[in-house]
Order: sequence, then C-alpha cells, then structure tokens
Amino acid sequence: MNAGGERDGSSVPDDVWDQFLRDSVAGVGNAPKEPSARARLVADRLRDEPRPAEGRRTYTPPPPRRGKGWYVVGLLAAVALLVVALDPWQMIGSSDADGRSGVPLAQEAERPTQAPPPEAARRPTLDEPFRGSPAARWADGTAGITVPAARATGWMSTAQVEQALRRTRDFLAASNLDPAVLGGERPARAIALINPHQRDVKDYLAVAFRTPSAENDPLLLFSRFNASHARVVGEVVKTRGRITYREGERGALQVTTDVTYVYPVAPAAGSGDDEVVRTIVRREVVLTWDDPAKIVTEPGTFSLVSYKVDMTNGGCDNDTGYFTPEFGGDRTGTGPTDDETVDPYDRSTEIVRGSGTPDGGCRTATRS
Repeated sequence: MNAGGERDGSSVPDDVWDQFLRDSVAGVGNAPKEPSARARLVADRLRDEPRPAEGRRTYTPPPPRRGKGWYVVGLLAAVALLVVALDPWQMIGSSDADGRSGVPLAQEAERPTQAPPPEAARRPTLDEPFRGSPAARWADGTAGITVPAARATGWMSTAQVEQALRRTRDFLAASNLDPAVLGGERPARAIALINPHQRDVKDYLAVAFRTPSAENDPLLLFSRFNASHARVVGEVVKTRGRITYREGERGALQVTTDVTYVYPVAPAAGSGDDEVVRTIVRREVVLTWDDPAKIVTEPGTFSLVSYKVDMTNGGCDNDTGYFTPEFGGDRTGTGPTDDETVDPYDRSTEIVRGSGTPDGGCRTATRS
C-alpha cells in the first residue's frame, strides 16, 4: 500500500479494502472514544478530592434479604389455635402459686358448649370470697353481662333499641346487684321499670313482699338476703351472662337475659362466725318493650313475658322471701335431695326448671 492509501499488491479483497477506507474517513460509530483533555482534568480532580463524611443521622438500609419471618408468624398462629382448641376456658397459666385467679375471662358472646373445668378445692375466706370458684375469673357486677350492639328492630330505631338494652341491664342491676336490695329492702327502682298495666304482675308484686309464698315469691325475680341471717361479703358480686333480642309480637322488641350471679355470704354481722359460703343464682328473664300505639304501657317501662330461676344454697323449700344460705362445714347440698345433682356454674344448657319455687326442688350441688 502506498502513501495515498492505494493498494500495492495486497491480497485483501477489494470490497474489504474499500470498507476500510470509508471507516477510516467517517469513523466507526461504536468504537471507543478517547476523552478530551478537559474531561481528563475534571475526572482527575474529583478523584483526588476527599470523600465527605456520612451524616450522623443518616442511615443506609441494608439490601433486603429473604428471611424466615413468615414461617415464625405461621408457627405462632398455629400454636394459638391449638391453645384455644385445648383450653377454651383459658385455664393455662390462670393461677399463681397461691391458687388465686389469673387472667379474667372475656365476655360471654354465646352459650358455652361445656361447663367450666373444676377448680382446686379451696375454701373461700373473707379476704378471698371467690377462692376455689370459677367465678374468680368472672367480671364484677354489670361488667359480666354482655350487651349486644343495637340495630333497628320492630317499632324501635337503633337509638331506641340501644336505650332499651341499657335499661334492661339497669333492671338486672337493680334486681340482683343493688346492695340495699341484697340487704333485704324492697327493689323499688327495679319495680319502677315494669309496666304497671300488667295485671298479673301487678298482683304478684303487691303480695310477694308482704306475704311471700311459693306462688308469690319475690326471689323469682329479685335477690335478697335477710340481714338477721346472712350478709353479702364485700362489695363484689361476680356475674356471667348475656342479653339477646329480636322482634316479638306486634313489632315489640323482645329481650332475653340469661345471667348467673355468685354471692359470697357469711353469717349475720355480730355472730362472730367468719365462715364464707356462696349462693349461686342463674336467672332467665324474657321481656318486651312494646309499641305504645298497640299495647297499653307507660314510657320507659317493659312488660314481663316469663322468668325462670335456678339457685343453689339459697334455701330448700324456702318461702320466706329471702335467700337463706346454709352454713356449717362441708355443706354442698341444697337440702334433702332425690339424688339429683346440679353444677351451678354450668351455663351450657337452658334452665329447665319453671318459674315455680326458686330452686325448683331440692338437689345436690356438685360445687359451690
């Protein structure tokens, strides 16, 4: 090849040689380019300058990595489901070394499927009146009565239903938790919530407190103790139960209450006896908040539909108008029995006794 770029006896094919000459003049598009002198100076200066220090409050997160978090979450969820299945009454870790109750039970949302598991046999005391009882983990007073969310039902709006449910709970408190009533006084606040135009109920209330009998027994609706015989220990009554409702006849709001009350009691004040026993009462009361356009009633009152009571250690064949718990050592029965037993803490079944005598006859309580 000569100085003019012409071929001089080369064996390179003509087309390849022609392409080489064209590329030499125009340049190859993807060939690496030499940086200019200015670019080299800037790059050298930046490389020689020291790097600024990282700020004190800055944080550079590490690159994400795949871990075992989801496996741990899944394992914990499986364990929780197993505990619920094997321990529906939350007995695992429920007591300390002294046998005192631990975590309180959640409110009762529906009828349980079984009775509470047995507790260690420990006698109640004045300081620990619920010792040895499943009720130790129940809530106090009205806190143990589950009130459902309100919704418009029958002739009532949502707000009216909410008020009716609240007043229903007030009736239960005035009937079974009021300290004055428990001490033997007349339940005036509770009676004021009952429709005064119910003739049969009006007659019952007029007689029950004046001349109580098996047929007209105030204990069918109200819990009372004769202060000369027994007193309630402390200020706490344990409860467990719920309120439900539906639309009844003539568009009325029909409310059903099913609550168990546990009363720790001791002999009357001044007796010198500090023995503590428990009277356990389960009540089912059905009532209606009637439409005043269809039923003769008074504002803020309800009509009684039915009431049942199941009681242990309140007195067998008792028509005094007061619960009369028995004291004296190893007493667990309700009186002379026909060998029928009852677990007063079992709420898994309905009350089978009618609204006759408070305990529907004499049976033996399996525990107190």
